[in-house]
Amino acid sequence: MKRKLILGALGVILLALAGFFLLAPGIVERGMNKIDGKPLIEVSDEAKALHETLTIVDLHSDTLLWKRDLLDRADRGHMDLPRLREGNVALQVFSSVTKTPKGQNYDANGADSDNITLLAVAQLQPMRTWNSLLERSLWHAQKLETAIEESRDELYQVWTPDDVRRLMVSRQGKGGPKPVGALFSAEGLQSLEGDIANLDRLYAAGMRMAGLTHFFDNELAGSMHGLEKGGLTPFGRDVVRRMEAKGMIVDIAHCSHRCVADILAMAQRPVVSSHGGVQATCKVNRNLTDEEIRGVAKTGGVVGIGYWDGAICGTDPRATARAMKHVRDLVGIEHIALGSDFDGATTVRFDTAQLVQVTQALLDEGFTEDEIRAAMGGNALRVIPAGLVPQ
Repeated sequence: MKRKLILGALGVILLALAGFFLLAPGIVERGMNKIDGKPLIEVSDEAKALHETLTIVDLHSDTLLWKRDLLDRADRGHMDLPRLREGNVALQVFSSVTKTPKGQNYDANGADSDNITLLAVAQLQPMRTWNSLLERSLWHAQKLETAIEESRDELYQVWTPDDVRRLMVSRQGKGGPKPVGALFSAEGLQSLEGDIANLDRLYAAGMRMAGLTHFFDNELAGSMHGLEKGGLTPFGRDVVRRMEAKGMIVDIAHCSHRCVADILAMAQRPVVSSHGGVQATCKVNRNLTDEEIRGVAKTGGVVGIGYWDGAICGTDPRATARAMKHVRDLVGIEHIALGSDFDGATTVRFDTAQLVQVTQALLDEGFTEDEIRAAMGGNALRVIPAGLVPQ
């Protein structure tokens, strides 16, 4: 009898564990990547027709963090290949998130805690990712490469300017769905684990863009949301120089104001702010000041505008359009881009299949067709190939 009780208890424990590993990742994501369900903008025939002719580039999503197949339409989150196609996205930047602090907030976070460890275990990722930030990024790179290999030329890997050109030519072909390009980036280079040689490993795995910090200060620089919020460290300066030499695009998103100033002062290549907003329309500390926007423009770079509350103080796509209008009026149309932060623990009004919402909002804000083409992807397509050329 005692043996049966023990076996029964073990069975209950195993069932509970199986349920946890099967259900918990989806439950967590549904609670973090939301669509708020508020009314969408009514889309005109003009906007629909224009949207179908655009070459759209989104500079940031965190989809690789979550346990789902990129090639299948999901019933949660904001992005997958079917929805990218439906939204007419030509090139998507997929970021690697390796660490987030407990109690994450925009004001002040320490680096002494991590939410992603439990997620890595719950998602049954390889054990090497449980205690290594570098291995988490390499795992994300492997996930993206596997999706590309299985997609039968529906998802193109972008490592070089030639890859961008090949993608654009393929999208002009007639018949069948248009392929979508995928470029791998990092949300903070804490994944280097303090060793600049690991940048070579990430580059070899396909990483072509990287922000230096995320929600906490690290060995490279201060974060906008860290405790010290300092500038570039000597290690950070070495990494920026190495990135530019290798042909990796430097992303200032989440960097402290001192970090941004340091990067802009030393940059030899176009710099991007992959996702966020502007202080002029949404005074949140993670958003760029006018001086910083001018600095990005001076490098020839672009500012990616997002769709969530922390970026635009709401979720209405008209707020996104107003932020983009501010950048246009301040430094010119050629420095605007999209930076959704889809699947980045954000609540938004629409998913990537409904990007025509932004096109309509820009029309309503008085943007011309040529300006919309530039903002929705043309500007990013100027910066990305240039940034991928090694020095």
